[in-house]
Amino acid sequence: MRGEYDDEEDWAPVEDLIAGLDLDPFDPLARTGSDASPGTRAIRWRDLPPELASVEWATLREWVQWVTTRFDVPITLIPNCWWKHPALVEELSALHVAWRTAYDKQDTGLGPIMWLERWHAAKARLREVYPGSCTSGHKDSKRRSWEGTTDQGEWDAWVRDAHGD
Repeated sequence: MRGEYDDEEDWAPVEDLIAGLDLDPFDPLARTGSDASPGTRAIRWRDLPPELASVEWATLREWVQWVTTRFDVPITLIPNCWWKHPALVEELSALHVAWRTAYDKQDTGLGPIMWLERWHAAKARLREVYPGSCTSGHKDSKRRSWEGTTDQGEWDAWVRDAHGD
């Protein structure tokens, strides 16, 4: 029996037609992300090997300069000497990775707005880790030190017990 749309031609399966178009396949559930170029993964600065340090620092510096210009960030929030403030480096590094991830080619489209929300929420944390003291040049802050604060014998005795009672 002949159907309404039957023109008596042999039709190829739709899958074969699509395969013949050489389209870039997209699977929204296969979020493998992009390659691991600098700035696309979290950096554990304390464990960063010297041979990778200059690349990672340059990548972060370029991004910090861009983001502070793009969002007109005042020097009282992110100073020119940001890299000399370890807690600020950690915050900016985390924001950088989140930004790179947000604009990954595998993102579903929510990444940019989610990054902007993180960026605005992070401003309070940035104020917390940087007191705004370097507006006229870098001023070293007194960093906490554990040197001479713990009696090693007392510590050793303490850690031998689970203290679960």
